[in-house]
Amino acid sequence: MTQLPPIPEGDLLHRETIRGGGMWSKVIGRGKTLRLTDLEGGANVGLLLYNALERHERYNMPDTLKGQHIFYLTAPYCLHSDMGRLLCSITGDSSGWHDTVCGCSDAKLVRQKYGEKTYEEARNDFHRNGRECFLIELAKWGLSEKDLVPNLNLFSKVISDEEGALSFDPTHAKAGAAIDLRCELDVLVVFNTCQHPLDPNPQYAPKPVQLEVFRNAPVVEDDPCRLSRPENGRAFQNTEVYNRLRF
Repeated sequence: MTQLPPIPEGDLLHRETIRGGGMWSKVIGRGKTLRLTDLEGGANVGLLLYNALERHERYNMPDTLKGQHIFYLTAPYCLHSDMGRLLCSITGDSSGWHDTVCGCSDAKLVRQKYGEKTYEEARNDFHRNGRECFLIELAKWGLSEKDLVPNLNLFSKVISDEEGALSFDPTHAKAGAAIDLRCELDVLVVFNTCQHPLDPNPQYAPKPVQLEVFRNAPVVEDDPCRLSRPENGRAFQNTEVYNRLRF
């Protein structure tokens, strides 16, 4: 596994660790990059993205996949919105595969797989699920269940056989693996660190991740993400026009 280059200390804006089964949401401005690192191996980050200023614009899984002819994400692919623009570009990735299609866990699935452990019983170690974590964070920004869309699952690898059956690779997520998401718009980032819904581990054992935000260099004409697909080039143009007219 090739490590991502270190972040220059002068560019680092924020660093914190999110516990397994935790959640987080913040606005990250364009021109900044979010780096997420799997600290122990076995992490999963359920991720949602919205235009921070116009939250009806959000990550669109179908357009992201069909525009780039892909089933999974890695560098130098892009995360498309439902308005023909880009929310983020993947400028670095030492994991190599991020699931795009499996959604998140819910209360029923977690109860069936791991048993019930309530807050009254276990305090902050109670069993969380991805759907409820998303809804808690979305509510902080005036969003709700109607704003839930198919999410990404970073660090998780899911493959399909010839019949379309999906299977989870429990050996994929390695300690130290990291992904860089360069924000192309001002983006509301919402994520949780609950286990992937297909994780075969019979134990409730969500893993922590480190998040860092740093300033990135301006996007150049021969940027690998821009050139990776013609559809990405057009989406970059749409995004640049939007930013030029709005700010």
